[in-house]
Amino acid sequence: MTRPAPDFTLPSTDGEITLSALRPQKIVLYFYPRDNTPGCTLEAQDFHRLGDDFKAADVRVIGISKDDMASHEKFCGKYGLGITLASDTGTTAEDYGVWVEKNMYGKKSMGIERATFLIDTEGQIVKEWRKVKVAGHAEAVLAEAKSL
Repeated sequence: MTRPAPDFTLPSTDGEITLSALRPQKIVLYFYPRDNTPGCTLEAQDFHRLGDDFKAADVRVIGISKDDMASHEKFCGKYGLGITLASDTGTTAEDYGVWVEKNMYGKKSMGIERATFLIDTEGQIVKEWRKVKVAGHAEAVLAEAKSL
């Protein structure tokens, strides 16, 4: 079941990006909680490591968190990341349903649930992964993206 990907315009490490303006390119949009945390770092490194494979499949990878651009720039510099990271300055996480209540050690707070969306050339979400486990995830997304 496909559905339209909610459009957005956000600041990113590649300048301002508008999702609808990227068509007809296929997009992997992955939401992650925070720069410089263990799981998020591994996930970003995995997508970066497979960057040439995603490019060969004509797929652009964009990571989104609520971190500001200064944090994204440091994060990319520290780990040599060549992927686009966007700063959710508005309601993009809410629009994709990944801004959720989290419970850590009995303390409840709002945050981004790790999730990935595969968007086709028409701007439709054709596959989504929720509550992502990082190990092997980028490879699974790549395999699915190649099949589009």
